[in-house]
Amino acid sequence: MEQPQRTAIVTGAAQGLGLALAETLAAEGWALVIDARRADRLAAARDALAATTTVIAIAGDISDPAHRTELAAAARALGAVRLVVNNASTLGVSPLPALANVDPEVLRRVFDVNVVAPIALVRELAHDLAAGATIVNVTSDAGVEAYPTWGGYGASKAALEHASRVLAVEHPEWRVLTVDPGDMRTEMHQDAFPGEDISDRPLPERSAVAIVRLVDSDRPSGRYLAQEVA
Repeated sequence: MEQPQRTAIVTGAAQGLGLALAETLAAEGWALVIDARRADRLAAARDALAATTTVIAIAGDISDPAHRTELAAAARALGAVRLVVNNASTLGVSPLPALANVDPEVLRRVFDVNVVAPIALVRELAHDLAAGATIVNVTSDAGVEAYPTWGGYGASKAALEHASRVLAVEHPEWRVLTVDPGDMRTEMHQDAFPGEDISDRPLPERSAVAIVRLVDSDRPSGRYLAQEVA
């Protein structure tokens, strides 16, 4: 019998880890709904992915409720949603300031994008997630370690991790995977270290393959390091 189409939402998928995840999932036959703030980059990603799978690209800000509703509706139109990858994230400002110097509005923005939006997207999809669906919340070692100048971003990831644990307890019918992809050679990582050479960091494709391997596995809800899965 023909297998039903598997649909995944990947946020922040125009570049970096999000694009690498979308490419890896497309190669496995997943239908995709992707988003990003930069419409031009998202269109380029969509055109490349369309050669492999069904893909819907919607430009917008994941912290915007109307945008999240649009993403959910697009995914619903493709079929049962079996995977949600909350990858979209923001550092706030670059270079990163000391925590006591972070503007409150910047801090609110960081939490809106990194914490509120992922949970709100799951809420938007709650009645559409297939039994056994997987939610991947991308985190960082900054969420568990105290690094100077990483306080705002790290606090948001710590909050996302705790929210993920609660979500897993409240919804045992889903797998909630909190995944630390490790250091990567991405634009966001470069923004965190302006002017520094980050060419020694691995490309995001390595972490993407490990994360998709984790999705394909039967590992339970929990926190994982991509490098350990790889």
